[in-house]
Amino acid sequence: MREELEDGFELDDDLARIDAAEVHRFLSTESYWAKGRPYETQERLVREANRVVGLYHEGRQIGFARAVSDGIAIAYLADLYVLPEYRGRGFGKQLVRFSVEEGAFARMRWILHTADAHSLYEKFGFGAPSAKVMERSKPG
Repeated sequence: MREELEDGFELDDDLARIDAAEVHRFLSTESYWAKGRPYETQERLVREANRVVGLYHEGRQIGFARAVSDGIAIAYLADLYVLPEYRGRGFGKQLVRFSVEEGAFARMRWILHTADAHSLYEKFGFGAPSAKVMERSKPG
């Protein structure tokens, strides 16, 4: 699934277009949640995701999101980013919208973990965890 935005920007969920090296570079060096993540781990997360979405400008990947799902009831949004020089122009909003409201998982319940951008995710129905949500952190 592909969607053209204005001024040469586009969203695309074609796994073959994802620049795994660029995703790894950004996430392992600039994100707070995946800093230091090994390339092999990141490449596998991309390859085995149920859906990946790239944000592109004139062929260059400038944003990314991935989703994992059981395919029936729930989907998890992860590793979403837009390069700093493209922020503040609504691309994060477009990336979230395309990721959660378009495609095979649009009618599912979505979850995510984030320490920032709460107001962005709230626009798409994400809210504070309920009393039913429990989390088991990664051991050791």
